[in-house]
Amino acid sequence: MMGENGCQAPPSPHCPHHGLPALSCAHRQDLCPPFTLPAGQAVNTMATPNLLLPVCVWLLAGSLFTEATYYRHHRYIPHFYRYREHSANTENLLPDVSNPVPEVTQSGAPTYPEVPEVFHPAPDAAHPIPEAFHPVPEVVHPAAETYLQPQVHLPEPEVSPPASRVFFGIMFDAGSTGTRIHIYKFIQKDPVELPVLDNEMYHAVKPGLSEYKDNPEEGGNTIRQLLKIAKKTVPEEEWKRTPVVLKATAGLRLLPEEKAIALLKEVQEVFEESPFFVPDNSVSIMNGANEGVLAWVTVNFLTGHLYSNTRRTVGILDLGGGSTQITFLPKSKKTIQSAPPTYTAKFSLFNHTYELYTHSYLGNGLYAGRLATLGALGADGLDWKVFTSSCLPKKFREEVTFGGSTYKVSGIPDGYAGYKLCYYEVMRVVKGIFHQPYEVKGSSVFYAFSHYFDRAVETGLISSRGGAIEVRDFKKKAKEVCNKMTKYRAISPFLCMDMTYITCLLKEGFGFKDSTVLQLAKKVNNVETSWALGATFDFFRDFNIH
Repeated sequence: MMGENGCQAPPSPHCPHHGLPALSCAHRQDLCPPFTLPAGQAVNTMATPNLLLPVCVWLLAGSLFTEATYYRHHRYIPHFYRYREHSANTENLLPDVSNPVPEVTQSGAPTYPEVPEVFHPAPDAAHPIPEAFHPVPEVVHPAAETYLQPQVHLPEPEVSPPASRVFFGIMFDAGSTGTRIHIYKFIQKDPVELPVLDNEMYHAVKPGLSEYKDNPEEGGNTIRQLLKIAKKTVPEEEWKRTPVVLKATAGLRLLPEEKAIALLKEVQEVFEESPFFVPDNSVSIMNGANEGVLAWVTVNFLTGHLYSNTRRTVGILDLGGGSTQITFLPKSKKTIQSAPPTYTAKFSLFNHTYELYTHSYLGNGLYAGRLATLGALGADGLDWKVFTSSCLPKKFREEVTFGGSTYKVSGIPDGYAGYKLCYYEVMRVVKGIFHQPYEVKGSSVFYAFSHYFDRAVETGLISSRGGAIEVRDFKKKAKEVCNKMTKYRAISPFLCMDMTYITCLLKEGFGFKDSTVLQLAKKVNNVETSWALGATFDFFRDFNIH
């Protein structure tokens, strides 16, 4: 290159880093170190001011252009352009290189990686700028037609059963020693099965209806008295739907027919006056066979044996004032075959047909048994006769009433008293009258109630809660009471006679072994153990006993 004076200018030194003229890079101390001319070589200083200004301007412009080109692709391309197309799969994203390292060529001049203009096809300009600069977590709501919900097999909703129905039933037990009212509350959960017994209201009055054989109106008043309790127990809105039924037992069975009918008509009139539902045949005298069967239904229902598939049941022994019953489900055909034809009964319940051994002995209840032992039952001359027994304390003398008749009874003042003599007297009443079933000598379980329970509690054999005893326990206690009549007279002067009668009835009458276990109970699950509940079921379902 030639200078203005015609001399050849020295070669223009270059920056070893950028390949630019050293003078143009002198202002970039951060990029190029100061450059020194070799010794002996001079620069025309007169030409420098004129040349330096346009050269520096030109080089500065080129440097800025180069810098802008370099940063364009790495710093100002919106970030979402690089990942928007693959936002569904982050593993496919390209790495973000923000500070590339320059490569050095063999010639020593640095070169820069060529950055592509666009990493991915840019979206159409019509797309609005997304919120990727300040991203907000997105809740994805998949379209119903493109996303299949996982199939969860839920159980089909059950059809709710019909609402339970509550209803009531009123059953009168007109016995020989008293009249009892049983008010039952039922819940019908399944129209096919028997209703569920919710609770029972029980009340009794004495004496029994048979005591009013000569004054039926007064007997009707005792029924009115009990109906007042029913009106307080049954909700008023249920009165017209609640049946009221009375069934009389041995007390009326022992009366002359015309007197018994007069009492039943009076009770019917009292029922008609009441606000309760009075069904056909609501007042009647129940036969002895049904009395035993319905008592068996009651006890086995309350103990849960009627629901069992094993058909294991318990027998029942009921000792009333005028009659006594024995009922059980035989395990052996021999029991049915050897029994008299009138000693069996068949009926259907819970889709089962039961054939029971059952019999009621009229005149052999506890109170009737007393008079039979004294020889007074059915006797005449009651106005002047005195009936005596060695089963009573020697100095005892009293008038007793049973079945509307009054009897004069006493001990034997100058004779003997005690268990052995008493047992012989009772034997004459029991022996040869009772049929002894084949199975009672086995291991069958029997529930005994009514006067069996009452006398066992009075003598201390069991507590008022009931309990299990053996037949021999009655015999042992009877001996104790009879040989110590003075001690037990305060409880009842008839206690020796009653305990001896029960012992003889079980052993000589029914034929039970001394080791037979009896379960004594007045209530089961807080419900009276009597035929009344079974009779209420029979009213609602009609067992068709025959």
